[in-house]
Amino acid sequence: MAKMQRNTLLVILSFFAIYFIWGSTYLWNKIAVTELPAFMLAGIRFVTAGSLIFIISKFLGLPLKISKQEFKNTFIAGFLFLTFGNGVVVWALKFVDSGFAALEVSAQPLVVLLMMRIIQGKKIQPMSIIGVILGIIGVFLLVGQKEIIAQEGAVLGMTLIFICMLSWSYGSLFVGKAVLPKNFFVNTGYQMLTSGLSLMIISTFLGEKWSSPLTWSTPVIWSMLLLIIFGSIITFTAFNYLLRIVSPDKVATSTYVNPIVAMILGWYFLNENITLQSAIASVVLLTGVYFINTKKSLTILSRFSGKRIPKKIVE
Repeated sequence: MAKMQRNTLLVILSFFAIYFIWGSTYLWNKIAVTELPAFMLAGIRFVTAGSLIFIISKFLGLPLKISKQEFKNTFIAGFLFLTFGNGVVVWALKFVDSGFAALEVSAQPLVVLLMMRIIQGKKIQPMSIIGVILGIIGVFLLVGQKEIIAQEGAVLGMTLIFICMLSWSYGSLFVGKAVLPKNFFVNTGYQMLTSGLSLMIISTFLGEKWSSPLTWSTPVIWSMLLLIIFGSIITFTAFNYLLRIVSPDKVATSTYVNPIVAMILGWYFLNENITLQSAIASVVLLTGVYFINTKKSLTILSRFSGKRIPKKIVE
């Protein structure tokens, strides 16, 4: 599928959204899931966000009609990213801290690169390998702390998040090739609405106890509003836009920055502990992001061969 026209400012703002706003959604989900059932929470969030996107699209005069193939693909993408990918992560937050969840997800770029190699036959370039290695080292420094692993239910939470990470990674590759609605805002709306309805069905099937928003606490109400407006409408639209503009593994680098944002917010608002080892690991993670995104070249034995290896994530 042809790439959309690149707008530099929009790309920068979109990366800001998936790096920093998305990093804060771990905190908002953690607050909300302390009172609300996980799948009900996610279902209400995405149905509301998807409905608002359609209303805004109608107001802006954007065409909402899509083909059967586009609808099928938006449903699949919504399932991979939101129904399974996000819904189960929210469930996992019952067992692990918000910062811990974000830290584990930060290994996603490695999974994306490996999937691109296995599924698409893409060659991983040296600078990307360095970035991934640094990222993985940072993750091990963060999650290898005994006080984190020892938390009750941590292993279950880690397993659930890892499976979700596979779903998100494959979804990133799927969206890059699939026939989807041309307007990425409308595309987001269809993914949100279909996944939200699926999550509500799952919630009902699992027998989750629903409650009226009138009975929710003030922190939960604010968390839900932030998740709908910023975490869903703005950030997921930016995410879908970037997947059509840049390489999927560049988009996946948000999972290196999200943990740092999540850790700081979790420490400030939820009293989650940040150790010196966590701080050091954060520096390593950001360095990994630099190596994956940098356009500089890696020179190997240039004095003998006179050749430079261009910095690209994949060929």
